[in-house]
Amino acid sequence: MGREVVRAVSQAADLTLVGACDRIAAGEDPGVIAGIGPLGIKIETSLEEMLRHTGAEVLVDFTEPGSVVDSIHTAIRAGVYGVVGTTGLSQADLEDIESAATAKGIGVLVAPNFAIGACLMMRFAAEAARWFPHVEIIELHHDQKKDAPSGTALKTGQIIAEVWESQGVQGSGRRPVEEWESLPGARGGKLGGIHIHSVRLPGFVAHQEVIFGLPGQILTLRHDSTSRESFMP
Repeated sequence: MGREVVRAVSQAADLTLVGACDRIAAGEDPGVIAGIGPLGIKIETSLEEMLRHTGAEVLVDFTEPGSVVDSIHTAIRAGVYGVVGTTGLSQADLEDIESAATAKGIGVLVAPNFAIGACLMMRFAAEAARWFPHVEIIELHHDQKKDAPSGTALKTGQIIAEVWESQGVQGSGRRPVEEWESLPGARGGKLGGIHIHSVRLPGFVAHQEVIFGLPGQILTLRHDSTSRESFMP
């Protein structure tokens, strides 16, 4: 994702890439690594130092849950705004970031998915949830993704559950038969009564299906990201 961020920021007419931070590729030119040619800057190892001497106004973080919270705290202390596309953050992590950002008066945007199609899929799912009390979510990603289910699947489930609660809908989980799993986990994880299933295979990038059901009909909402370019804010 770092390469995509470098390409997107460098190619945006109203943005300037002033620095990059990575422990493994320290000293290299991020433009060369991203395949767009030299940008005249070097990748650094200290985020704090990079933010200080570059005068950066915004930090974009598409890394891992284990490091993003510390990175955003570093940015907030430096008075730098944050854009976070990292998934797998806990509710406690999000509350921690919000508290620190609010105290300093710094804006931080955290989103599980920046692809416009994925955002619309979640919006359409919220509308469908008003009429469909039964739904399951299937998310499919590349085999290098570490967190499961995806942040997008979790957010979709939360949105649907909130709609059900506001509308007084008795959603999913209510089936006419008592079921059991001969293979534990076969029905996926559950969030607010919604079954969420995760698939990890080479060949996928990021995909999700939200499947609503009523007697005699199925409504399927599907979004496919075929390139990481779709995630660039």
